[in-house]
Amino acid sequence: MQRIIALKESAFQRHHFDGFLIFNSANQLYFTGFSGASALLIPRDGEAIIYVYGVNYEQAKAEGKNFNVELVGRDENLMAKIAGKAVDCGVKQLAVDALGVESWRNLAKATRGKVKLGFKGGLVADLRKIKDQAEIELMRKAADLTNLGMKTAYEVLSPGLKEVEVAAEIEYAMRKKGSGGTAFETAVSSGSRSAFPHGGCTDRQIREGDLVVIDFGAVFENYRCDMTRTLVAGKPAEKQKHIYEIVKKAQQAAFETTKAQTKARNVDAAARQIIKDAGYGEFFVHGLGHGVGLDVHEPPTLNPVSKEKLAEGNVVTIEPGVYLPGFGGVRIEDTVLVTKEGAEKLTKGFYSMNVN
Repeated sequence: MQRIIALKESAFQRHHFDGFLIFNSANQLYFTGFSGASALLIPRDGEAIIYVYGVNYEQAKAEGKNFNVELVGRDENLMAKIAGKAVDCGVKQLAVDALGVESWRNLAKATRGKVKLGFKGGLVADLRKIKDQAEIELMRKAADLTNLGMKTAYEVLSPGLKEVEVAAEIEYAMRKKGSGGTAFETAVSSGSRSAFPHGGCTDRQIREGDLVVIDFGAVFENYRCDMTRTLVAGKPAEKQKHIYEIVKKAQQAAFETTKAQTKARNVDAAARQIIKDAGYGEFFVHGLGHGVGLDVHEPPTLNPVSKEKLAEGNVVTIEPGVYLPGFGGVRIEDTVLVTKEGAEKLTKGFYSMNVN
């Protein structure tokens, strides 16, 4: 309930709303522990209500603790049902986190002018940026599972295996130890494909001497992790080792810059400058990192134009890379907890191109 209280302080006291309507499933999960609702209504006065259709009704009652669960019939108009309840609760100004244009029109129509709507998706995002201790412990467990998956990658990678086979071994190892799935689609990109930052995973057979970028994350009780390492299937060539050391140095510089109250763009700059000075600036083609939590990409964002400052309790990625078309790419990524005095790597180890 502390999260509801924090939302009420933000939405109702500072921004003068007297109701908040949540449609985003991760936001619903954040407040209720349940992600299968159609909507969550939080009035300033009175109890919050989870709206669900019959298929999720029993699960919502079991998992959505401390909330009223309202069944939506097949023939009922969800927006009209919500609007009616908002009016009954005395809501005059209703904030909404995320809603499509047509649904917004239907909701506005259903309120008949009695409730003023306002889009305020950033309010919940701001709350979710700062992880509490319970969230941090879940993310540590997700990171432990991810570390196990990377250990498996180093053990199994060899010429002749297909990218999808390596991915399957990683995911199986994590699942056996309790991962609730993968944070996103596992990427194993080899050879010239490793120069694609989002190269995905194919049935390409890994060859001797290939650069292989492996990017994945585990999930533990809905919280996600993100980790990337770059390996070589065989003996690394001198150019491969050279680029790897540049990226490794850049990642460490960014990590050492990371602490509360630091501008996110300055953390990005710490890594970017090293890569630029080495002559590969144009080949670092994405931002340094992003927040991680219930979603694998969430605020804050670390890039050259970010206007955000890091705060104690942020969990972010630090993932510089160099991608040379036709040659291959190198990326090293860790999920990092921002602390008052610095940062802590939740994912860790395996800072070598050589497979075991």
